[in-house]
Amino acid sequence: MGTDLSKVVAPPYDQISGETQDRLYVMSPANIVRVSFGREEPGRDKYAQARDVLDGWLRDGVVVPDDEPAFYPYHQTYGVDGTPVTRRGFIALGEVSDYADKVVLPHERTHAGPKRDRMELLQATRADIGLLFMLVSDPAGDLAEVTTPTGLPIAEARDLAGNEHRLWRITDGAAIARAQSLMSSRPVIIADGHHRYETAMEYRRQHPAARGKLMAFFAAEAPGLTILPNHRLVHHVTDFSLPRFLAGARRWFDVSVLGDPLGFRPSNRRLAVVAGAEGATLTLRDEAFDTIPWPAGTSRAWRELAVSILHEGLLKPLLDITEENLDARTHVDYTADQAEAVGLARAERYQAAFLIAPTRVDELQTVVRGGELMPQKSTHFYPKLLDGLVLHRLPS
Repeated sequence: MGTDLSKVVAPPYDQISGETQDRLYVMSPANIVRVSFGREEPGRDKYAQARDVLDGWLRDGVVVPDDEPAFYPYHQTYGVDGTPVTRRGFIALGEVSDYADKVVLPHERTHAGPKRDRMELLQATRADIGLLFMLVSDPAGDLAEVTTPTGLPIAEARDLAGNEHRLWRITDGAAIARAQSLMSSRPVIIADGHHRYETAMEYRRQHPAARGKLMAFFAAEAPGLTILPNHRLVHHVTDFSLPRFLAGARRWFDVSVLGDPLGFRPSNRRLAVVAGAEGATLTLRDEAFDTIPWPAGTSRAWRELAVSILHEGLLKPLLDITEENLDARTHVDYTADQAEAVGLARAERYQAAFLIAPTRVDELQTVVRGGELMPQKSTHFYPKLLDGLVLHRLPS
């Protein structure tokens, strides 16, 4: 058995609520959240505090540097509809490059606020803490073969949802060289971590020696790539009325009464809306697809996405929820939990919940490799990677 790190690891910073932060702080004085997502305290700079905490851990041997190059096979085991699934990948330093080089491909836009926060932390600590979730094509399985571990893991952890994470270390020079050779010609897609990647790009511009960023690579063709839907929770829409909304939706959608919202299974062209005690299914008619006012220059693949149909066919034309509204988070919140979405709408905590299908991995690849970005909040990869399994100290 490997070392149990459950008490010292944490979810990525953007998945940590105030309640989660409190829970992690209690778990251990060495929990990585004290560095990755420090507390705001009067008169104390949280970034300097994070640096001091990490320096203390290094000084006291809480964090110990490896003495030779390595990469780290990383496996996550979790449940999907009651069935255990294992996602297998590996952690290594990936070279940071501009998107224009077409080596690292983004799938969503970023915002300035989170990048400022991550940059201040990076400059203060010179520590690469958060893993990027990267997709790489491996149709023949040769990359999986060279990164498959043997023996017992060096570390294990359970995340806050009970999912199992296991880590191995491979230091064999031939295996490292083979993995590097296989990766050298393969572009990768950022699944999770756009803000951290773009922060790393800017840090490299300021510090040319800082070429590497911690990345966890997973094969796009392998099992275990679970993408959950981001159901939409609508609020603060002026004079929202479900009957009026449904009347407008009938221009392009067939509308019927929603029976059991918890048992509803959406598809790309079939979604549901719940508002208070009422609910309806909306199915986009085939002949109506091309009459929706799609953004200019978007591909057929982009338009076929469930989130595109929701945004462009319903939220924007009928509720006046624009891209600017989505950016500002003034009218839409998100949850990957369908029961939670239904419950919040039933309790009238939100004006309406829109239940949509998840984006598939093949859809993501088609859109991104075609040079487009996905609509906002198109993906929710599950489970999230853990901070604190591997750290990297950057050159100044």
